[in-house]
Amino acid sequence: MRVFVTGATGFVGSAVVADLIAAGHSVTGLARSDAGAAALTAMGAKVHRGSLEDHASLRSGAASSDGVLHLGFNHDFSKFLDNCELDRRAILALGEELKGSDRPLIVTSGVALLAPGRLATEDDEAAHRFPRVSESTALSLEGVRAAVVRLPPTTHGEGDHGFVPILINLARQKGVAAYIGDGTNRWPAGHRCDAARVYRLALEQGATAPRYHAIAEEGIPFKTITEVIGKRLGLPVVSKSLDEATEHFGWFAQFAGADVPTSSAKTRALLGWQPKEKGLIEDLDQPCYFQI
Repeated sequence: MRVFVTGATGFVGSAVVADLIAAGHSVTGLARSDAGAAALTAMGAKVHRGSLEDHASLRSGAASSDGVLHLGFNHDFSKFLDNCELDRRAILALGEELKGSDRPLIVTSGVALLAPGRLATEDDEAAHRFPRVSESTALSLEGVRAAVVRLPPTTHGEGDHGFVPILINLARQKGVAAYIGDGTNRWPAGHRCDAARVYRLALEQGATAPRYHAIAEEGIPFKTITEVIGKRLGLPVVSKSLDEATEHFGWFAQFAGADVPTSSAKTRALLGWQPKEKGLIEDLDQPCYFQI
């Protein structure tokens, strides 16, 4: 297949590109810079210059493909609402090009606030209170074979710059590795290379389901994650009350306290997918996560 990938040089996107090429697909990646173009060329992918803001470039990239994987997103949380709107418009542009073609469009979402306090499944619809609307936007497109891959808050691996590195940096700044209450709230997890195979398998099988979960581990107690961070940094591991959590974690408090165990049973059954990589705790307990 000829596959157009946005976010192709990102943490998960680059793993997707590598997996697609290894499986024999022809990959074209969106690149907004010379550095991004060079990285794609080094991976063996074709380069399509443009950006998420350039809707003409998105449409032309989609036009020459047999399917689109949309992983591009600006993770600057200081302007998160603006980035969510940018994402929504990009998906609309891609969808407009693919409308009526039966070529799949697979976008990216998360499970961090999906179904707090209970085991979330692929049947759960997106949380309406969350400003990132990639899922609802894609699945509402008329005449488009759309689907979503949901990533866990801890999509891990070397080069990770997501939620766990935020926790590590907070621990360094505050002098303690903290959790909230008894720390039994659970985070699901998955390795970037395992997630890459979910995207590929969903694409190859025609995106026949609306939602796929790239979840290798259903729920790891937050305290367990914190204990590894404390051990590696040589810092105390402490509990924070709900009142103290906002001061310690800031905007990240809602995620630090989230209890969002998530199943991938339906994804595994539909795609024949089985995770192969290290689990989060084994992966986290390595020097690469703690190099400054």
